[in-house]
Amino acid sequence: MGLFERFLSLWIALAMMAGLILGSFAPTLVQLIAAAEFASVNLVVAVLIWAMVYPMMIGVDLTSLGQVARQPKGLLITVIVNWLIKPFTMAALAVLFFETVFAPWIAPEDAKQYIAGLILLGAAPCTAMVFVWSQLTKGDENYTLLQVTVNDVIMVFAFAPLVAFLLGVTNVTVPWETLVLSAVLFVLLPLLAGVATRRALGTQQAITTFSARVKPASIMGLIVTVMILFALQGHQIIERPTLIALIAVPILIQSYAIFAVAYGAAYMMGVSHRVAAPCALIGTSNFFELAVAVAISLFGLGSGAALATVVGVLVEVPVMLSLVWFANRTRSGFDPQHA
Repeated sequence: MGLFERFLSLWIALAMMAGLILGSFAPTLVQLIAAAEFASVNLVVAVLIWAMVYPMMIGVDLTSLGQVARQPKGLLITVIVNWLIKPFTMAALAVLFFETVFAPWIAPEDAKQYIAGLILLGAAPCTAMVFVWSQLTKGDENYTLLQVTVNDVIMVFAFAPLVAFLLGVTNVTVPWETLVLSAVLFVLLPLLAGVATRRALGTQQAITTFSARVKPASIMGLIVTVMILFALQGHQIIERPTLIALIAVPILIQSYAIFAVAYGAAYMMGVSHRVAAPCALIGTSNFFELAVAVAISLFGLGSGAALATVVGVLVEVPVMLSLVWFANRTRSGFDPQHA
């Protein structure tokens, strides 16, 4: 596990602090960045999001789809959890907490924004970090690649309709054109660019080397995006420091509950641990880069929806490391011939 992945929450926390400072001392610069929009897409953030997403899409190998029939149980769990359970439970938890439990402390309009951000997180299954979690649990690397590839292909077609449905059910107005444009810009086009890059590079060694070279761009894109978000959100966060903790509550509950469902299902169905652990971790982790990008496109840089997606980034690593620890401790409980 690299230095960045291991301390991701620390880097994000530092980026948040830097953003608060930037918003206090250079508000004009921040406003200029926020105003750089075309067709509801912030141009500065669009470049940063591409810097984040493109290196991850290089890791998607469409040729692995030919292995769909191999150990279908694990793939079935991944698809059901990611697309038929997780988005809906995240939406339900968001509504429960921000329209009922936290209602005395959250204004109704703000609550809608946080609900929207959490829905975007729940509808975006992990694409890149899951390879790290798979490695830490001694997962089957080829099967993990297959699971991620299948999820990404489904995401191209299902993400926008699913998000639109859930936002509509929770009474959040959805600009369909902007949502579809975001899905094309931040899912389809980066995926196609990643596939084209793999084809141009040819060998796996060349792909691995190139991915290592562009990875710093992904790191910087995430950090600068978080800085910009918190520069715009600074006044609200300083006035209400407990807001971050409130947003984190449903994310934490969702993460541990989804892992329990997927990991438990894998155990009951006799799935090998090398497949079961990554299978459950894919469902638990989020494609937070996509969630951040779409939240900004739909609701704006200074929106509560964008803030909620960034909180998802903040809690991701501590939660996932705790689940990696649990998966490793329970490896022996799976069928020895599969473990």
